[in-house]
Amino acid sequence: MTKYDVSAIVEGYAQGYFLMADETGDNLSWYSCGDRAFIPLDERFHYPKSLQRVLNSNRFTVAINRDFKAVVAGCANRQTTWISSQLKEIYWLLYQSGYAYSFETWQGDELAGGILGIAIGGAFIGESMFYHIPEASKVAMVRLVERLRDRHFVFFDAQMMNPHLARFGAYTVSEKEYRSLLRLAWKSSCSFA
Repeated sequence: MTKYDVSAIVEGYAQGYFLMADETGDNLSWYSCGDRAFIPLDERFHYPKSLQRVLNSNRFTVAINRDFKAVVAGCANRQTTWISSQLKEIYWLLYQSGYAYSFETWQGDELAGGILGIAIGGAFIGESMFYHIPEASKVAMVRLVERLRDRHFVFFDAQMMNPHLARFGAYTVSEKEYRSLLRLAWKSSCSFA
């Protein structure tokens, strides 16, 4: 018997909340932000021209859940992290239940970077990303958007806007619009894997 209730956690995400630990890593709480950052799944998505050369070179291959724990560890490996050991356990449980995924870039046999996310219906909620090799997480972003488009996802939620996401055409939606799109996504039967 697990100490975490998967259905309650999924319901929290389905209501528009996400989990974060405080800087001490001791307190895990649900959060919501007013405006949500979305990575566009339409023609608004773009990326730096220099990245096209990297994509064309096929330096990186992509995989899903080849090394989920390593991606979570990569995302958590920063000076200040909100991914506590407790949250790592929750991600692992969500992974085992078919909700959490790692979308990875590899250079040969080396994990180069990746994106950690949660898929519920037609919503892909990006939790975090990292790279060990420059450009790897950007390649992961482009290939992930292609996959979400192919599988008819409603949206790619990046949670909070930052300059890095803006370079890909990220935009914000209001909390009201987000909740409306979330209801639509919840009813969709998209398959990520």
